[in-house]
Amino acid sequence: MDLIPAPRFAEFPEGGPRFRFGPHPVLDAGPGAEDAARRLRRELGAATGWSLPAAGAGAVADIRLRLCARGSGSGQVAGPGPGPAQGPESYGITVDGTGVELVAETGAGLFWAVQTLRQLLGPDVYRKAPLPGRRWSLPYASIADAPRFGWRGMMLDVARHFMPKDGVLRYVDLLAAHKLNVLHLHLTDDQGWRVEIKRYPELTGVGAWRARSRRGHRASPLWNETPHGGYYTQDDIREIVAYAAERHVRVVPEIDVPGHSQAAIAAYPELGNADVVDTAALEVWDDWGVSRNVLAPTEAVLRFYEGVFEELLELFPAEVSPFVHVGGDECPKEQWRASAVAQERIRELGVDGEDGLQSWFVRHFDGWLAARGRRLIGWDEILEGGLAPGAAVSSWRGYAGGIAAAQAGHDVVMCPEQQVYLDHRQAGGEQEPVPIGYVRSLEDVYRFEPVPPELSAQAAAHVLGAQANVWTEVMEDQGRVDYQVFPRLAAFAEVVWSQQPAPLERDVAGFEARMAAAHYARLDALGVGYRPPAGPLPWQRRPGVLGRPIEGAPPNV
Repeated sequence: MDLIPAPRFAEFPEGGPRFRFGPHPVLDAGPGAEDAARRLRRELGAATGWSLPAAGAGAVADIRLRLCARGSGSGQVAGPGPGPAQGPESYGITVDGTGVELVAETGAGLFWAVQTLRQLLGPDVYRKAPLPGRRWSLPYASIADAPRFGWRGMMLDVARHFMPKDGVLRYVDLLAAHKLNVLHLHLTDDQGWRVEIKRYPELTGVGAWRARSRRGHRASPLWNETPHGGYYTQDDIREIVAYAAERHVRVVPEIDVPGHSQAAIAAYPELGNADVVDTAALEVWDDWGVSRNVLAPTEAVLRFYEGVFEELLELFPAEVSPFVHVGGDECPKEQWRASAVAQERIRELGVDGEDGLQSWFVRHFDGWLAARGRRLIGWDEILEGGLAPGAAVSSWRGYAGGIAAAQAGHDVVMCPEQQVYLDHRQAGGEQEPVPIGYVRSLEDVYRFEPVPPELSAQAAAHVLGAQANVWTEVMEDQGRVDYQVFPRLAAFAEVVWSQQPAPLERDVAGFEARMAAAHYARLDALGVGYRPPAGPLPWQRRPGVLGRPIEGAPPNV
């Protein structure tokens, strides 16, 4: 069948027998499966018109949900095939002449089983209303499945271009449909602050808005003179977190320190290096790149951001999101070199120059978060200067940072720019809109390998998984985000869920055939404006808007 991501084991009997649903199928949810039943009724009801009432006593239901430990209770779901699928997110599906049974040990596993059931029913099940005359059936099947990694994520930059709340909820649904379980929200940057902090209202009153935006990358002479901005209220964030948790997606917030902070300094000038720059004159940055305006290395700034994180922790409960991302990357040091305050701080702390100041920032919040039962995660620059044992690393500058972190005993999320930055262009043709960085095609993403071969088994166990990063400098609206993300996110989802051979041995042709046979139709039904295999449609192009191809790179880069 055309399942994406491919399950660990799936068997469909020869001859293609099918179980055919009547007009009013019934549902039997075993003990503990009530939440899954509610979700199933909601997800299938819109397209099918089914209400899926509970089966009567003694009746054999068309759809049966079972939440139960199997065997010794070790996390194995007994399924067909050569062996059980293992782990807390594992599940099994059986379709025969009596209907379909979904079984898992946890609610997460049962939820992923429902996503597979939706795919088995065909693309039209993703629509929001029934099509006339549609009849529903399932192929007889035996499926046993479990994910390869526990961290299967996407980073969405809502700071450069704000995505309204409904768009974020839509992306939670799209992640869940692909069995991805982490949404990393990049909430602050030089170009905007996107989360309400009640004790510091100017972070959104001033920091959430910029006067204009460059159209294209830094080389472009074009500007969009329309003011841009927006932010999520605290109740918006609570809604996003709850909505995601119901779909077994964790939301990881990112508040960037000490760089990428011009929007915060524009709102509260005392946060900046006021002895070397007129911070009161700063505005939210309207250009792309890395601003030189960074946080001052003072105790007052630490106290300010502790206040930010205190409110953030209440919005992102530990049981839903134990990790908090602090950025920690791309912090220019020119202002600290010129600042008497910063130089005095270096002497007081006894750290190794300006690089030591950056590490001091990160280590402070590492300890502060750990004392409150949370785990710090940051971009791989946070390795410089040492980390507490519980801190984790997002490896973006290639694999090197992730390798070093894993070998030092730190958990790692692999997101190397060269492989899984989805703002990078998908082809080398002139029609590709606002081309950024490397050419990374659907096939390239499908060949991404999160675990570097040079890691020992012990170090490889620290690779929590991977995420695809979506930076939105040149993605001004939902349509542009869709175009950059899909269909490549489907390839990424299979990489992090399915058991994969070595990259060069992967069945790219088979994956592309499954995309063509069913998955593009699923995306169509979901209203996703993906990049077609033949290239951008006329309205997806951006003629004359300059991007940032890598200078001097090989022809395919």
